[in-house]
Amino acid sequence: MRCPYCGSLDTQVKDSRPTDDSSSIRRRRVCPDCGGRFTTFERVQLRELTVIKKSGKRAPFDRDKLARSVQIALRKRPVDPERVDRMINGLVRQLESAGEPEVSSEKIGELLMQGLKPLDEVAYVRFASVYRNFREARDFGPLLDELSSEEGAAPEKAKQDG
Repeated sequence: MRCPYCGSLDTQVKDSRPTDDSSSIRRRRVCPDCGGRFTTFERVQLRELTVIKKSGKRAPFDRDKLARSVQIALRKRPVDPERVDRMINGLVRQLESAGEPEVSSEKIGELLMQGLKPLDEVAYVRFASVYRNFREARDFGPLLDELSSEEGAAPEKAKQDG
């Protein structure tokens, strides 16, 4: 692993341990050349994924970019980071296990919206407004109506089940 401080390729692992959800390994490293210390994370990757963008361009799938999009949608929202990590890990596993080497950005966006909806409705609306390219306030109407009708259906279902 290349040292982020001096660029040396000769870094040493000082400590390894699984993350809380055991989805990755956290490694503390040290560079013998400059003494710099840093942390890396190792995750299982089932296959290389390529994203087909709306423009038709292809790009390698970037989990960190996906996580940044989620963090923007969740900015200043009271959501447990572990729940966010589990949602992202589940989405990535779903994409990798689908068996397709290429996935459209639309598919990723839809899966992300499905994951955000139960996590935090405000983040869901924020992400949807960007993903669906809302231009005016009235563009939010159908999305908010959908959320309201689902909330109304949940108590009705509880009454029927009870």
